[in-house]
Amino acid sequence: MFRVIAAAEIAALESRRCTASDWGMITVEEPFVADSYYNVSFSGAVRLGSAQGEFTLDGGVVRRAGITDATLHNVSVGRGVCIRNIRGYIANYDIADGAYIENVDRMVTHPGATFGIGTEVSVLNETGGREVPVYERLSAQTAYIAAMYRHLPALTSRISEMVRAHADGVRSDRGRVGVNARVTDCGTMTDVWIGDYARVEGAASLSNGWLASSEADPVEVGRGVMASEFVMASGSKVSEGVVLRHVFVGQGTHLSHLFSAHDSLFFANCACENGEACAIFAGPYTVTMHKSSLLIAGMFSFLNAGSGSNQSNHMYKLGPIHQGVVERGSKTTSDSYVLWPARIGAFSLVMGRHVSHSDTSKLPFSYLIERKGKTYLVPGVNLKSVGTIRDARKWPHRDCRRDPDLLDQVNFNLLSPYTISRMMAGIEVLDAVEAVSGPTAERYTWQGMTIEARALRKGRGYYSMAIDKFMGNSVIKRLEGAAFESVDDMRRRLRPTAPSGAGEWVDIGGMLAPKSEISALIRDLIEHRIDTLDELESRFRSIHAGYYDMEWTWVVENFRRWWGKDTDALTPDDVAAIVERWRESVVALDRLLYDDARKEFSLVSRTGFGVDGAEARQQSDFEAVRGQFDADPFVCMVLDHIDAKTRLGQELLDRLAPIR
Repeated sequence: MFRVIAAAEIAALESRRCTASDWGMITVEEPFVADSYYNVSFSGAVRLGSAQGEFTLDGGVVRRAGITDATLHNVSVGRGVCIRNIRGYIANYDIADGAYIENVDRMVTHPGATFGIGTEVSVLNETGGREVPVYERLSAQTAYIAAMYRHLPALTSRISEMVRAHADGVRSDRGRVGVNARVTDCGTMTDVWIGDYARVEGAASLSNGWLASSEADPVEVGRGVMASEFVMASGSKVSEGVVLRHVFVGQGTHLSHLFSAHDSLFFANCACENGEACAIFAGPYTVTMHKSSLLIAGMFSFLNAGSGSNQSNHMYKLGPIHQGVVERGSKTTSDSYVLWPARIGAFSLVMGRHVSHSDTSKLPFSYLIERKGKTYLVPGVNLKSVGTIRDARKWPHRDCRRDPDLLDQVNFNLLSPYTISRMMAGIEVLDAVEAVSGPTAERYTWQGMTIEARALRKGRGYYSMAIDKFMGNSVIKRLEGAAFESVDDMRRRLRPTAPSGAGEWVDIGGMLAPKSEISALIRDLIEHRIDTLDELESRFRSIHAGYYDMEWTWVVENFRRWWGKDTDALTPDDVAAIVERWRESVVALDRLLYDDARKEFSLVSRTGFGVDGAEARQQSDFEAVRGQFDADPFVCMVLDHIDAKTRLGQELLDRLAPIR
């Protein structure tokens, strides 16, 4: 219980250089110990929790709870709080139990603050038109439909309306420092909501922001950070001179080493250092690590941007109005450049400078290479790249999110209805391109790009193998673990179990889903069947959870297109033929990966090893650092994968034997 401070306690405080504009406005909690306060100036309504306990700092330094050398105005202080050396003042804050605040210039909250909630971030188009209102639980999926479905003004209005209502709900004249939060060695903080267990150490200035920290995954803000109009989700880490304005930082995202960004969204597990971002939608696992890299006016996810990667959204006519999309899993090499507008297909590699405004979304897993100012397209070649498979395997293991309440729904699958449908369309594109100039041409032209004849035919083969692999794997998975008594029994297992999944699939900020499901969600939003942000979030979770059942529905829909027969007409011999084709594709693709990995152990790769010796020393130095080819973990994984998939296919054939 809190009570008005007693006269004897006032005298004790005054003897310790404490003052108050009105002691009658000061309330305290038992037990109250005046010795816990020294040189403190109180004004307005101040409530002091019991100052018991102590803090152990780095190096073993111990601080007692209490307040020393500070000015507090309209502040509520919880139990076991330590406040020291406030150079200016703390005004209009509620400081929760166990908080530690030391060496801060000023902390103040103004009337009606929303702490960054509702800030509009102008992604993709710098001049506006795709604003996303941010809040502490913003997901990549909600942001995607807010930014990319502007052709539905009723949808845009509904999302803005819900976020405004949420902002009104958090609007307050008082800020908060959360339970066990630490704020040390900082400059000025204005209208900043600091969540539980947050660590703010050495920030230069923070204004109008929300640190959505939690005990499970604290937010960390480090030295030299300057941020305004921002929201940082749980587990985010921003440090070492980062400058942010109008930015959302997602769960598990790390921004550091003088990185700067404005009007940008960074979702789960992005890692950005040194460079610059402007008006980007950085979907999950967007990575840029180099000083010379600029990501601007683009949408990315699972991106690895090389040194000097750059894009241009300004053609010196109507201003910086252009935008681009680099679909999931792509890479840009050192000094790459793309002139927007353009769209790069999923899991592609961009090398050199490209100004032809290409759209390669129907040709995923490709290389775009510049030769003498022209763009050469190598379709499908990334399917045999060690780097592509290595990335797909490492992403789940590099999930930095520790908060069990995950905001972004992330699908890591390399092969999915999203990519396979594009490969099917890609085969049709390559067939049509070849038909125009004939099969004897040495090279072909498509959308201002050049495709070598050999690359075209190989790309078509890579796509076919990948489709065989995906479709066959889906059948095997569907029949996994079942004992068959009849052909009808087998066919029953192959029937779809989800009504949704047919038709086009889309990548909604890292979540793969049928477009029909997203369209239904949007209708429900517009027609008020989804009324809150929590309900919207729950709907995205539900769609994500149903991925594999919906994936099978898509496979069944496309079965005749690829295999020439519907699943409800398959015989055991048909399934056996599918398994054999699947096995051949798996082994063929794995062998290509194996050969690609071997290049990393070639004579050229040994250049620079054994610098002071002959060839024998070069070999031994290389093996000491890189290991031997046959013992490389990735090589072993490829060989094990061949064996495992061969056994899996044979196991299904054995179970089918009684009904063949």
